[in-house]
Amino acid sequence: QVQLVESGGGLAQPGGSLRLSCVASSSIFRFYFAAWYRQAPGKQREWVGGITRDGVPSYADAAKGRFTISRDNAKNTVWLQMSSLKPDDTAVYYCYVSTGGDGSWGQGTQVTVSS
Repeated sequence: QVQLVESGGGLAQPGGSLRLSCVASSSIFRFYFAAWYRQAPGKQREWVGGITRDGVPSYADAAKGRFTISRDNAKNTVWLQMSSLKPDDTAVYYCYVSTGGDGSWGQGTQVTVSS
């Protein structure tokens, strides 16, 4: 497993943007699929999107066209660029890396979209 630290959450207005970062503690990060999940109050955790070790992204329908996932293996970092934010995007966002077994999870970062 690797330790993952997310940052970049906060308060955004509807229509605004935020960029989340997730930094892994080990360079083995570069060998694994990475993903972002989110969990809104009272709801189950849901997949937002992911990116292969070679940088090919995929997205949930709710994220398509608004969110962009990218990574830099040299920096052990994966990003989630969010734009055109909606109040429904309010959630705790988690970084995940598929390091085997249950994988590795970050501690989460709160994103609140409100006017």
